[in-house]
Amino acid sequence: MLEQYETALYEWIDDIVAKGDEDALFSSGYLQGHFAVALSQLESESEQNVAALNIKMDDCLVLAKQELGDVDYALVESAWQQLSGRLSA
Repeated sequence: MLEQYETALYEWIDDIVAKGDEDALFSSGYLQGHFAVALSQLESESEQNVAALNIKMDDCLVLAKQELGDVDYALVESAWQQLSGRLSA
């Protein structure tokens, strides 16, 4: 299951690299690091579904809100919504 999430991430990033602007590149790169941490945490847990990933990423977004300015946070939050939509599809 986790491999599917990682594959979706890389496909999403490939699309952004091909078509995205600087803001999209920033937000996807920032999100990629947090996504990797969330996946590594899920490896040791029994629940490895999209709902569990969403909980981990919600925690990451709380941290992002503290680390980033409002504009950058909005970019990262929007990027997560895009990626999350792909994972749920």
